[in-house]
Amino acid sequence: MKSKIYKSSLILTSLLGVFSFFLSCKSDSSVRIIRLGHGLDVTHSVHQAMLQTDTYLKELSQGKMRLQIYPNQQLGSERECLELLQIGSLDMTKVSGAVLENFAPKLKIFGLPFLFDDKAHLFRVLDGSIGKELLKEGDEYWLKGVGFYDSGSRSFYTKERPVEDPEDLKGLKIRVQESVSAFDMVKQLGASPTPISWGELYTALQQGVVDGAENNPPSFYLSRHYEVCKYYSIDEHTMIPDVLLVSTHLWNRLNKQEQEWLQTAVDQSIPYQRALWIESENKSLQAVIDAGVEVSYPQKERFQEATQELYIQFKKDPEMANLIDRIRNEAN
Repeated sequence: MKSKIYKSSLILTSLLGVFSFFLSCKSDSSVRIIRLGHGLDVTHSVHQAMLQTDTYLKELSQGKMRLQIYPNQQLGSERECLELLQIGSLDMTKVSGAVLENFAPKLKIFGLPFLFDDKAHLFRVLDGSIGKELLKEGDEYWLKGVGFYDSGSRSFYTKERPVEDPEDLKGLKIRVQESVSAFDMVKQLGASPTPISWGELYTALQQGVVDGAENNPPSFYLSRHYEVCKYYSIDEHTMIPDVLLVSTHLWNRLNKQEQEWLQTAVDQSIPYQRALWIESENKSLQAVIDAGVEVSYPQKERFQEATQELYIQFKKDPEMANLIDRIRNEAN
């Protein structure tokens, strides 16, 4: 797999070589600049948390370390940013746990529908021993996890009709992330899963390449997908966190004090982001309703029943079966 990653990154490496050099240059040699690229809008709670991380980092290090943040896919898609971290051409990035599962297989656990009872259950898992274990899953692929940001619950939005029952998904082409578990879930519900990059999805919806997608309220709103899709069915099938990653190429160059500064700054930004997320989620949902989107809340039981086969498949792997049991035990 590693050789495949290197090959797929070769063109990017050559094209970005000169650019990476300039990014690496420091205007002040006494300040260590950490380059962080991601695909979200600057108004997104995750971007705002990153800005706060920079503030914390500046304070902790007394100005010796700073983040230089490149939003809106300036440095590439989520997968491209991951590959840049792997070869050391980028220092940090944020990706969905669904995308990271292609590099850290245990994270596909987040793609299991209705795994978490509620947000409190999710946070107990992320903030506890299970979360710490999962953050280490990408280490051997040069991707060090340093924290989880809240990304809410994912639900279906469609162009022509609401999704009130799994039957309503049959015959529809639904955009999914580059995630095997997301692909399997949508297929299990009777739709045709169609992987499309986030940056290309608006056009794909407009042109009828896909009939809908699934995501959280802030992403649905900030992407302006509500201009095309007028039905939002809040089934909350998955809670997939965002993962903040550091290239091990950078991490291993930092001394112990610098590592502590960076980790502490990230840790302090997490509750800040979660508070912003709740506010953003409420505002986004109201905004799409005001824009004419029909928001509904289908009964979740039918969707749970329709996806039980996924649990059977997951539990064939003893390691995954144990992980499911441990997560479910955190529900209480």
